[in-house]
Amino acid sequence: MAFDFSIEPEFEEKLAWMRTFVREEILPLEVLDLDHRTYLALAAPLKQRVKAEGLWAAHLGPDHGGPGFGQVKLGLMHEVLGACELAPPIFGNQAPDSGNCELIAIAGNEQQKRDWMTPLLEGRLLSAFSMTEVGTGSDPTQLTTSAVRDGDDYVINGTKWFITNGERADFHIVMALTSPDAERHKRYSMIIVPRHAPGVDVRVFGVMSDPDGKHPVHEECEVFYRDVRVPAENLLGGEGEGFALAQKRLGPGRIHHCMRWIGVSNRAFDMLCERVVSKSVHGGLLAEKQMVQDWVALSAAEIASFRLLVLHAAWRIDQVGAPAARNEIAMIKYHGATMMQNVLDRAIQAYGSLGFSCDMPLEQMYRWARASRLYDGPDEVHKVAVARRMLKGYTPADTPTEHVPTRRAAALVKYGAALEAAKRA
Repeated sequence: MAFDFSIEPEFEEKLAWMRTFVREEILPLEVLDLDHRTYLALAAPLKQRVKAEGLWAAHLGPDHGGPGFGQVKLGLMHEVLGACELAPPIFGNQAPDSGNCELIAIAGNEQQKRDWMTPLLEGRLLSAFSMTEVGTGSDPTQLTTSAVRDGDDYVINGTKWFITNGERADFHIVMALTSPDAERHKRYSMIIVPRHAPGVDVRVFGVMSDPDGKHPVHEECEVFYRDVRVPAENLLGGEGEGFALAQKRLGPGRIHHCMRWIGVSNRAFDMLCERVVSKSVHGGLLAEKQMVQDWVALSAAEIASFRLLVLHAAWRIDQVGAPAARNEIAMIKYHGATMMQNVLDRAIQAYGSLGFSCDMPLEQMYRWARASRLYDGPDEVHKVAVARRMLKGYTPADTPTEHVPTRRAAALVKYGAALEAAKRA
């Protein structure tokens, strides 16, 4: 099957508009001391311009209010948006809202789509994806938050951890244990819980990239559900479908994460190159030092190769669907996280103390990038999953398949007579 990552000239014009828009209109917001409310006020007119260009909420298909570009085009868009953390919400495709939109589009009934997805898609609501818990590590089958059916309601109890925008959200999609006696991966369900339902309490905490917990776009939270009662009609899909829905949500989302990482890396690479052609040390430019040239050459190759890997994964999803592209999706997650950190580290090194200071964006980008090896599952888990699936295609051999003496003996059996005849001729 031949690969084809090409796009129409009309879409390339859209990407060119995005690059200019992000550079000239969104990046200047980055150096202002914005709180969430002020950011939303400044972003509102920019969102209208994005909508006028037909680029709003591009992650959804036309039947759900989006343009339905497919994963390759979406990936190229996210590469542009990755240059600035403030850009995705202005295009209506920020996490976790974009994934939650897709989730309700896949599993929601018509009422749920009207009540939650449509206003979320239009930017009138914010959401949180409430799944992870302290102590479960990388094994989601250990989640303990429960939802017990009581008449026409579910009663939810438990504590969730590292829930992005748990305080700001208007509603949470909660992964909860509903069928404790079922098979391991059919015990959990997803339920929509209004943020201000009685019994929902939230604690915002700081993280490495946002120590004060006051980032204008995202915040991390611990969420406590204490006898929270919600209608049974808030169940997404059927009971026990939580893990299946989570996989449908997370697969394509990793394409967008990884293409944004390319945007981060491209920005850091530009800063690296600008520095080394500008700064002289020990009688010559940094750009003339072989060690620095190695940084530039290696970074360029790493970004380019990773970009092709992500586009291939996106193309595979477009061709055969996310379930059949599990290996490709997992590989870009763990490979990209390391690539991004390497490029950022070299850029910081090139700037020295200036790169380490808050006068440059590199230190914040570096702190933010460290989380990429943790969220959507630790890199180690994805590596194990890829290795296991790949090794299933191989069988044990007493003698290595490529053992030359054994191959020579087999070749003589097959071609011996013809070989002798060719020698006599």
